[in-house]
Amino acid sequence: MAASACTAAGAKEAGPESTLHITEAQWQALDTPGFTVPPPTLDSAALPGAWQPVELPHALPVALLRQAASAIAPAGTARITWYRVSVPALAAGAGPMALYGARVKTNGTVAVYADGQLVHRAQLQGPLWDSTRTPLWVLLEGEGSGKPPREILVRLEHTRATQVALSSLWLGPAEALSGRHHLRKWLQLDLPALFSAAFLAIGVFAFFVWLRRRQATGYLLFFVLAVTSFARSLHFYVDLPVANDWFAWLTVNSLLWLITVVHFSLGQLHGRPLIWLTRALVVSTSLIGLLTLPALATLPNTPKVTPLIYAFAMLMSTTVAVAGGIKSWRSSAEGRLVAVGIGVCTALGAVDWLLQNNFISPEGWYLSAYTNAITFSVFGYLMNRRYVGAIADVEKNNAQLEQRLQARETELAASYERLREAEQRQTLSQERQRLTQDMHDGLGSSLVSALRVVEGGRVSEAEVAEVLKGCIDDLKLTIDSMEPVEADLLLLLATLRFRLGPRLASAGITLRWEVVDVPPLDWLDPRNALHILRILQEAFANILKHTQASEIRVATGSGNGGVTVTITDNGPGFSLESGLKKGGMGLHNQLRRARSIGAELRWDGQGPGTRLNLWLPEKRRPA
Repeated sequence: MAASACTAAGAKEAGPESTLHITEAQWQALDTPGFTVPPPTLDSAALPGAWQPVELPHALPVALLRQAASAIAPAGTARITWYRVSVPALAAGAGPMALYGARVKTNGTVAVYADGQLVHRAQLQGPLWDSTRTPLWVLLEGEGSGKPPREILVRLEHTRATQVALSSLWLGPAEALSGRHHLRKWLQLDLPALFSAAFLAIGVFAFFVWLRRRQATGYLLFFVLAVTSFARSLHFYVDLPVANDWFAWLTVNSLLWLITVVHFSLGQLHGRPLIWLTRALVVSTSLIGLLTLPALATLPNTPKVTPLIYAFAMLMSTTVAVAGGIKSWRSSAEGRLVAVGIGVCTALGAVDWLLQNNFISPEGWYLSAYTNAITFSVFGYLMNRRYVGAIADVEKNNAQLEQRLQARETELAASYERLREAEQRQTLSQERQRLTQDMHDGLGSSLVSALRVVEGGRVSEAEVAEVLKGCIDDLKLTIDSMEPVEADLLLLLATLRFRLGPRLASAGITLRWEVVDVPPLDWLDPRNALHILRILQEAFANILKHTQASEIRVATGSGNGGVTVTITDNGPGFSLESGLKKGGMGLHNQLRRARSIGAELRWDGQGPGTRLNLWLPEKRRPA
C-alpha cells in the first residue's frame, strides 16, 4: 500500500459557548485496490505514521484533462484521504455536541470517527448531486453526557484521478452550531429551490398565455426558458446518487439548452439575427447532447467529464452575452439588460466552476444557484414592463377612443338636431298642406255650396242651418284628426262618437256601440286618421240624408291580417251601382280615401237596412 502525505493538527476556541473553530489538521493519502466499507471502529495509531500538517480549508487543484481521461479509461485504484484533528480540552455541555463543516467534497464514501467510533457515514453509493452544496453536520451524542471527543478522524474515499476538499470545521454544542448549519443549508439548497419553483410556475402561466396568443412567441420562449432553468437547477437540491444516467444527461445538457433559449430570446429583443452564432449554438448543443447520451456514453455525464463541458458552456454564454450586447447597444434597452444578466450569470457560474475544481477555497458559496433568481428577475421585469406597457397602451387607446366617441356623439347630436328640425319643418309643411287641402275639399266646398244656395234664395232657414251644422262637423273632424291617437283605432272611433252623438240624438237615431278591442295600427298618423274619419262621417251623413233609419249599429272586429269597422242601419237599403251611376260624389270620395290608405270598403244594401264594411290592414306595405 503506497502512501503520500502532507501535514497538520490543531484547533482554536471561538464563541461564548466553548465552540471550537478547527483550522489545522493532519492529513495523509493512502492508495487502495478499490473502494471499501468503513470499519465501525478505528484507532488512528493503526494508520501509517505519514501524517503531515495542513491548514483548513484544504483543497488541491484538479487536473481536468487527466481526470476526464480517467473517466473514459478503465477504472484504476482508489485512494483514501485521512484528516486527523486533535481536540483540546473542552468543557462538557448540557446537550449533545455537533461537528459542522461548510463543505466536504469527494466522489466516494464520507466517514467520520470520534475517538475511534464511527459516528457518521454518507455517500455509500457514491457522491450525491447536492453533496458539495450540503454542509457536513454530525451529532456526537455519545452517552448523552455532552462530553467532547479528544480526536476526530475524517475518511474521504475517492478515485486516484480526482481530488478532495474539506472546509474548516466547527465543534461545539449542537444548539450553538445549528443556526450556522441551517442558514447555510437554506441559502445553498432551500432558497434556490424556491426560486426555481417560482420561475417554473410563472413559466407555466406564460405557456397558457401563449396557447391563447400563438403569435406572441415570447411567451413560449419564456416557458421553455423556465423549464430548462428548472431542469438545470435540479442538481442543487436533489440527493440522487451521481451516475451516468438520464438525470445526469438532463442536468448537464439543460445548461446548454438554457443558453440557446436565452440567445433566441435576446434575438427577439434586438431584432438583428446572428445566423452564424445561432447555427454554432444549435450544432454544438446537439452534438454534446448526442455524445453524452447514456445509451452511447461517449462522454460520461460524471463529475470527471462535466467540468470541461461546463467550461465550454461558459464560453458559449460569454459569446452570447457579448454578441447580444453589441447588437442591442443602440437598438434595444431590453436586449442590453438581458446581455448584462447573461454576463452576471456567467460570472457566477465561473465562480462555481473554480469552486468545484478546487481552484478557490471550499468554504465559498455556490453562486450559480441564484442564476435562476437573476434570470427570473430579468425576464420577469421584461414581462412586467411589457404588461404594464400594454395596459398603458390600452388606457391611452381607450382615452383616445373616448375622445373620438365624444366628438362623434357631439357631431351626431348636432346632426340629429338638424335632422329633427328638418323633419319638424317637413311635418309642419305636410300638415299645413293637408289642412289646406282638407279645408278646401271639405269645409270650403260646403261653405261655398251653402253661400250659393243662400244667395239664390231657394232654401229655408232650416236647410241653411243643416248645411252649417255639416260645415261645423267638418271643422271638428279636421281638428280631431290633429290629436295624437297613438295607433289606437278605438280612440279615433270614440272621438267620432263624441262629435256625432248629439247630432244623431237630435235626429232621433239610436246609436248601438258594439266596439271590441282590436290590434293597434302602427301606420295610423293624423293624415290617415282624417281619411278614416271622413269615410265614417260620410257614412253617417248618407244615413241621415237618404234613409229613414232609426238605429245605427257600430261594431269592430279583427282577422285576416286586419281590422274591420262595420256600420249598419235599419233603413230601407239601397243599390251601390245605382248610387254610383247617379254621380254621388260622397261614395266616390269614400272609395278614393279607402284606396289611399290601403283599406277596402264594401256596402251591402240587399234587404232591409244597409251595412258598410271598412277593412283596415294591420300592417301596411311600404309605398
